[in-house]
Amino acid sequence: MTTTMTNGHGSDGDTSEHTYWREHTTISLQPLAAPSILGLYGFAAATFIVAANLAGWYGDATTTPLILFPFALAFGGIAQFLAGMWAYRARDGLATAMHGAWGSFWIAYGIYHLLVALAVLPGPVNDPVAAASFGFWFVALAAITLVGAVAATAENLGLASVLATLAAGAALLAIGLIGGLSLVETIGAYVLIVSAILAWYVASAMMLESTFKRVVLPVGKRGAPQKPGATPRHPIQYEAGEPGVKIGQ
Repeated sequence: MTTTMTNGHGSDGDTSEHTYWREHTTISLQPLAAPSILGLYGFAAATFIVAANLAGWYGDATTTPLILFPFALAFGGIAQFLAGMWAYRARDGLATAMHGAWGSFWIAYGIYHLLVALAVLPGPVNDPVAAASFGFWFVALAAITLVGAVAATAENLGLASVLATLAAGAALLAIGLIGGLSLVETIGAYVLIVSAILAWYVASAMMLESTFKRVVLPVGKRGAPQKPGATPRHPIQYEAGEPGVKIGQ
């Protein structure tokens, strides 16, 4: 959809540069599906299956991760990382950072466990040095995700809850792996399961809203109607920003 506004230099002699360019701007809208639907589903699926194994719900600590890592690499890693790059296209800095960071983690997780399977590198289960080194991955991720959780409170409480529990789970895993505390690691796994379930809920809410064109599952979005059945707002452009650009998802 393209619209051209050519109404002159404005009314009442207003010839400011701002007014001039607003009235001589071509607006081109490029619809974009919400990338976080894919990103959150990828994160939720990969995190749930791995965290459930860490919590002891199924499998073992040595063979099972080698079976899980291809799925985690593809869905939690590649798909989520792509969602982060599409979020960049949607001008969503928060989603770009979170999906980019965690998508990169799951790609690295897959590569690491591939090397473990090939006996190139030691696994974190049987090698304390490898476990501590792996734990520092989660130190960095917890710090980044915590900032993301704070940022998310400004726009979406559902997403903020996903990131807050994710930061907490990552921090607990870091403590458990670095300190060799299996109980703390197990608690961290349970917190990550909660984060995965919340991510599934938020992604489902976004997908249902995009298909039904109304709010079905509320997520606590700031500045928008969240009552089930309400019509969501669709901001097109800022009053004094990039014409034709819809910011966010």
